[in-house]
Amino acid sequence: MPKDTRDVADVTTDPAKSATGKTAVLYRMALPNHLCPAGQKARWLLNSKGYKVDDRLFRERSEVDAFKEEHDVPTTPQVWIEGERVGGYDALRQKLTDFDPDAKTYAPVLYLFAVAAATALVLSIGFLGAITWQTLGWFISVSMILLGMQKLRDIESFTTMFLNYDLLARKWVPYAYVYPWVETGAGILMTGMLLTWLAAPAALFIATVGAISVFKAVYVDKRELKCACVGGNSNVPLGFVSLTENLMMMGMAIVMLIQIAA
Repeated sequence: MPKDTRDVADVTTDPAKSATGKTAVLYRMALPNHLCPAGQKARWLLNSKGYKVDDRLFRERSEVDAFKEEHDVPTTPQVWIEGERVGGYDALRQKLTDFDPDAKTYAPVLYLFAVAAATALVLSIGFLGAITWQTLGWFISVSMILLGMQKLRDIESFTTMFLNYDLLARKWVPYAYVYPWVETGAGILMTGMLLTWLAAPAALFIATVGAISVFKAVYVDKRELKCACVGGNSNVPLGFVSLTENLMMMGMAIVMLIQIAA
C-alpha cells in the first residue's frame, strides 16, 4: 500500500490546511464491499498531475454519512487542492484538464466512423483481397449498424432529442422509436448484401427524411441543436456531420437499387 495512504479517514485535521503546495487531500470510500471507482480515478488523476495525495479512506458507511453532513456535500470523493475544496471527480477533472462537460464535440461520431472504416478495410482485405468500391459500401453499412446500436442503447433519450428536429417524428412520434431499428436492420442486411429490395428502400426513406430535417433545422431555421445520431445525451452538434451521414445512406441505397434494376 502506498506510503501516503491511511488506514482510516482523518476527520480531525482540517483538509484545507493540509492541502498546500503539491499536496492534495482526498476523501474516498474504501468500504468492505465497495471501493469507490470515482475515488480511484481521482487519486490516479492527482498523481498523474504531480500531486502527492493525502489519501483519507472511509472504512464504514457511518463515517461517510458523518463526513457528508459535516462538510455539506452530497457525495464522495471530495478533493482539496491549494487550501480549497474542489469537489468530486468531475469537478477535479474540469480543474486539472481541459474537460468541459458542456462543450460540443464530434469525438463520439469520429470514433464510430474510425471503427467502421477499420472494419470495412478488414472485410475487404480478408474476403476480397483488395480495397474496392465494396469497401465504401461496407463502411457505410457498418456505420449504420453502429449508429443504430448507439440509439437503441437508450432509446428514450434518443427519441427525446430526435423529436427536436426530425420532421416526420414530430408529426408521428412512433417513427422516432422505429427509426433506430430500421437503421440497424438495413445496415445489417446491406453488410451481408441480403434482401436488398427491402433494405435499400428502407434506408433511402429514413435517410431522405433525415437529410431534409437536418437541412431545414440547421441551414434554414438556423437552430443550434444537438444531434441524436449517436444516441441521446450526446454533445455532438447537429449540422454537417449529421447531414453527411444521411447523404451517405441515401447514396448507398440508390446505388443498390440501381444494381437491382440493372
